[in-house]
Amino acid sequence: MVETVGSPAWWIGFTVIIAVMLAVDLGVVHRRPRAVGMREAVLWTVVWIASALLFNLGVAWHFGHTKGLEFLTGYLIEKSLSVDNIFVFLVIFSYFHVAPSDQHRVLFWGILGAVVMRAAFIFAGVALIARAHWIIFVFGGILIVTGVRMLREQAQHVDPERNPVIRLARRWLPIATDSPGRFLVRRPGGWAATPLLLVLVAVETTDLVFAVDSIPAIFAVTRDPFIVYTSNIFAILGLRALYFVLTGAIGRLAYLRFGLGLVLVFVGVKMLLADIVHVPIGVSLSVIAGLIGSSVAASLIARRRLPKQP
Repeated sequence: MVETVGSPAWWIGFTVIIAVMLAVDLGVVHRRPRAVGMREAVLWTVVWIASALLFNLGVAWHFGHTKGLEFLTGYLIEKSLSVDNIFVFLVIFSYFHVAPSDQHRVLFWGILGAVVMRAAFIFAGVALIARAHWIIFVFGGILIVTGVRMLREQAQHVDPERNPVIRLARRWLPIATDSPGRFLVRRPGGWAATPLLLVLVAVETTDLVFAVDSIPAIFAVTRDPFIVYTSNIFAILGLRALYFVLTGAIGRLAYLRFGLGLVLVFVGVKMLLADIVHVPIGVSLSVIAGLIGSSVAASLIARRRLPKQP
């Protein structure tokens, strides 16, 4: 049986905090569709990161230093890997010509759906590990393969039209093209989907693919369901605001994919050797932070050395 530090009160409290923050975000701040400016995006990014770190302090205070480091390491892994999601979101929005005023609403519902899917993935993974320890080696192999693939590829190519779910939706659903800002619209023959709903489907299905790679990574850090779930959810919920902050800078982080690839290889090897070699959580956090920080620094240095355009 997998032990968890979270009592029912902690689970309920975490759920209430997240629900209130989401309600304020969509129901108050973004009740009407509008473009999100850089200043607002930075503010919300700071709010989500600060909330995660405050929660991290609460975990460390109540459950001990080790659990606090596990949360922080898991949060850092998931937050870093979510940058790949941002690149894909940018491609999808560009392909479907989504107006800036509609992007926040798509990301809100897309990430809310991702929370539900990832929760299912996490609890399924915990149950599998508890019943079949050998599955941890499968997870480790997936991470190593994914990490090597990221190291070999220069960039990720995404074609929404090759998404099988999108192709099925176009084939079986009536599509209306004259209702911006809505997912469904009523017309004389009944309800019809809008292109914005196809965008939402594309966001959901691509996140599902990313979840297969990212969620096993956190099991190399901890197998505590409460730590895995809360660190993952905090990282995902802050992704929406981070998207609007990084869309203009994503092209400058040329070496970030190499850092993320090395992180996945590291945690994959750590997972495979878990029964032989124990790597302290502090060492894992230092290695992961060092790899990500080095790749970001290398990207910025290389960018500065490029000749300036006239």
